[in-house]
Amino acid sequence: MAALGWLTHRRRSATARSVLAGEASAEAARKSTQELSEREPAFPVPGDERAAAFFDLDNTVMQGAALFHFGRGLYKRKFFDTRELARFAWQQAWFRLAGVEDPEHMQEARDSALSIVQGHRVSELQSIGEEIYDEYMAERIWPGTRALAQAHLDAGQRVWLVTAAPVEIATVIARRLGLTGALGTVAESVDGVYTGKLVGEPLHGPAKAEAVRALALAEGLDLSRCAAYSDSHNDIPMLSLVGHPYAINPDSKLRKHARRMDWRLRDYRTGRKAAKVGIPAAAGVGAVAGGTAAAIALHRKRR
Repeated sequence: MAALGWLTHRRRSATARSVLAGEASAEAARKSTQELSEREPAFPVPGDERAAAFFDLDNTVMQGAALFHFGRGLYKRKFFDTRELARFAWQQAWFRLAGVEDPEHMQEARDSALSIVQGHRVSELQSIGEEIYDEYMAERIWPGTRALAQAHLDAGQRVWLVTAAPVEIATVIARRLGLTGALGTVAESVDGVYTGKLVGEPLHGPAKAEAVRALALAEGLDLSRCAAYSDSHNDIPMLSLVGHPYAINPDSKLRKHARRMDWRLRDYRTGRKAAKVGIPAAAGVGAVAGGTAAAIALHRKRR
């Protein structure tokens, strides 16, 4: 009986200590949360009409490059032949595996797109863009980034896409996501028909920062109260322009820069390899491997 009493006493004592530990842990968590909220005020700030958010598109809002998905849709509609498709597929496979933009590939893709749409009506491409969004892009939107954009919208702020993709397709994506609008590369048109030339240069790198600065001036925005989101070190000029820069699914150069500058980071990719090289893990290893194999096969066929 004495032994049983000793065991009962130990159980009761252990229970009391557990309760004490639980209460102490809860109090520490409460204080930690309070201190965090005091250090980091709510963002975005509701009702701040002079604040807005600017989101890069490729690999920030959407897995992969919009221009390549657009090319797939145009091929399906016989805008060009298998040889051009091989080029689009190869560039897209490289982009997905490397997780960063290659200037040469992007330039080739833009040149191909311009030659393909030359002579077609702007209204025709806008209509096709709606269909291509449903076919190739809707399922590739990052839910995490979409939620960030929605937080700005819910706070009463305007949200724009800022991308090197054609402004027509960027506008379609922005509208489908319920965003304010889009800044994109402008292809020259005369009487509603594409000429095969650009107006100025692609909206890439420093050009994005200039577009954001011009829009902010026109809209009466205070850039120190605005936010910008991107995955690429090429967008450091745009990110540096605002008071709240975010690195989303960042490439290695942007990750290092963001850490050095104490910028906030968000990574919606999962898996060790995805975090390392930027593969959209939600697409699955099989999808990436399949896409690469298809690209290689088409490349060999072209040769």
